[in-house]
Amino acid sequence: MADVKPLAGDHTAPERPQPAARRRVAQDVPAPASGFAVRDHAPTVAPDEELFFARNGPQHKLLRRLKRGELPIEASLDLHGRTLAEAGTLLENFLHTAAADGRRCVLVVHGKGHRSEAGRPLLKSQVNQWLRDNSAVLAFCSAQPRDGGCGAVYILLRQGS
Repeated sequence: MADVKPLAGDHTAPERPQPAARRRVAQDVPAPASGFAVRDHAPTVAPDEELFFARNGPQHKLLRRLKRGELPIEASLDLHGRTLAEAGTLLENFLHTAAADGRRCVLVVHGKGHRSEAGRPLLKSQVNQWLRDNSAVLAFCSAQPRDGGCGAVYILLRQGS
């Protein structure tokens, strides 16, 4: 390596093309409140733990299709790198807007928490609790690997909410 010489001129890495974006719901809609409250009692979930929750009402066939990732994703939200307060506000706005727009199935990427300062998935645990607390959410489950796996959830929203 001693005889390696730098190349002349300005060399920067070429920009990689961005993957095709999914249609997103506008995030500038006013929030119904100031975001979901951070829950101290929210059960901690493991980074690779699969999440599932369903209220009474959705048909088993619909829940099976949700788990398999067979329902069309009508909007998505990525919460990576957000604080709990920011994530709560963004998630609340997103769910409110998606439900108001008549969306049925949405995707939220929360990450697995591998880089969390706490050493555990704080955001994933909070999202798990927040979604259970939201009456517009009929069901949610961990996404298929192609959509983020255990670092994301498919959410089935109540129709007409």
